[in-house]
Amino acid sequence: MSVAKRQLPRLIRFSGRPSLSLQLTAIGLAITLIFLGIALLAPVFQAWGWIQNPTESLINPIHDPPSLKYLFGTTRQGYDVFSRTLYGTQAALQVVVLATAFGLIIGVPLGLVSGYLGGKLDRILLFFMDTIYTLPGLLLSVTLAFVVGRGILNAAIAISIAYIPQYYRVVRNHTVSVKTELFVEAAQAMGASTGRILTRYLFFNVVQSVPVLFTLNAADAILTLGGLGFLGLGLPEETPEWGHDLRLALEALPTGVWWTALFPGLGMTLMVVGLSLLGEGLNEFINPRLRKDSWSQTPP
Repeated sequence: MSVAKRQLPRLIRFSGRPSLSLQLTAIGLAITLIFLGIALLAPVFQAWGWIQNPTESLINPIHDPPSLKYLFGTTRQGYDVFSRTLYGTQAALQVVVLATAFGLIIGVPLGLVSGYLGGKLDRILLFFMDTIYTLPGLLLSVTLAFVVGRGILNAAIAISIAYIPQYYRVVRNHTVSVKTELFVEAAQAMGASTGRILTRYLFFNVVQSVPVLFTLNAADAILTLGGLGFLGLGLPEETPEWGHDLRLALEALPTGVWWTALFPGLGMTLMVVGLSLLGEGLNEFINPRLRKDSWSQTPP
């Protein structure tokens, strides 16, 4: 029997229970997948008649409490809270994916080029990115939202401005440390072009933390979108969005109408918790210094 075959049972025999961090990561992944499924299936549920049209006002039921007919109740405007909460998941995911993708697409290449080339370009980019990084993210998003206006794409652009420096700083700092490694110097000595070194030798060695940053930024983007919606700057009025619905619900709270605020707020909270747990779990898995033994291994 080969050495690999003799070692295989030792590698796959585990005893004990999963660690707390692994359990929380699994919970975060499950919550994220549930919300993703809700976002994808909401139009299907409406087509089958299981939920109401979230933008269609129901004439008679005004401020009806939760019931079998309207699971989450209705709003003062006559909207079905259940359908708006489900469609709010779809709007949140669309903006979150676009915002984090914009930050990644712009910040990662700038960090690679800046960290590898150094010099005056590196100093200028570092100055601008550090300046943006020191400003509050919500304030930046609100300011840019005034300029670009409402809409899913515009909201994503406004939110992404705060994430570009984060990707830039992480990738730039890793690039500065990796570019002095022997395999990079060997590629330079063999005459490899700058583009080839950046894409083949540096990129995959400096982006280990990007998935972690992506999930944590996604959780932050949900809160930022909610803040924009609460201020009336996020998506158009008729679009189901949790922050906008919370702003409308605030007017009804003094009259004892609690359900119009509870369910959108609960959806936002659970989605943020799920993405945060997933991001922290990925951080432990990717970063060996933070990783703890998730399983106890039986002795040979």
